Amino acid sequence: MTTTARGGPPDLLRALRAKLRRDMPITKALGLRVVGNEGGGLVLSSPLEPNINHKGTAFAGSLNATATLAGWGTIWLLLREHGIRSHVVIQDSTVHYFRPVTGDFTARCRTPSPGAVERLVNAVRRRGRGRIGLDVLVADASGDAVRFHGRYVAFGDSGAAGPWGGGAAPHRQPA
Repeated sequence: MTTTARGGPPDLLRALRAKLRRDMPITKALGLRVVGNEGGGLVLSSPLEPNINHKGTAFAGSLNATATLAGWGTIWLLLREHGIRSHVVIQDSTVHYFRPVTGDFTARCRTPSPGAVERLVNAVRRRGRGRIGLDVLVADASGDAVRFHGRYVAFGDSGAAGPWGGGAAPHRQPA
């Protein structure tokens, strides 16, 4: 059975799948799937076919988007496990592509340290926002191919002023 980082029920993974489908249309175009949550780090997968470039390998933008979403989803899950509803955004990132991706691929967010999680949770609770850096590895059947580091900001839902005021991002309602 797939569990959350704290061994809880997979309800949060279902909620994350629904959130990604509802609020992030790119996930459908990527063919992105939430595979599971291994020890606090989210694992996502995408097939090569909808992400292929003119060289027959994975498009770098698809790899970057999948890695970004693995980090984003990890924070979303961690904060929910601590009873915090939040809006998560990426502040900046670096990515290193060290070989082409030639097949279906996964993005595995490395588990943040307990201290980093505690600092994030405490900051969001006290100040209404907190930051955390996360590392993600993207791999295909031949092994690791992309290393990603992202710095994310989480804004608490409890009225904390986020980048869009009031803590809420603008949202386009589906038709």
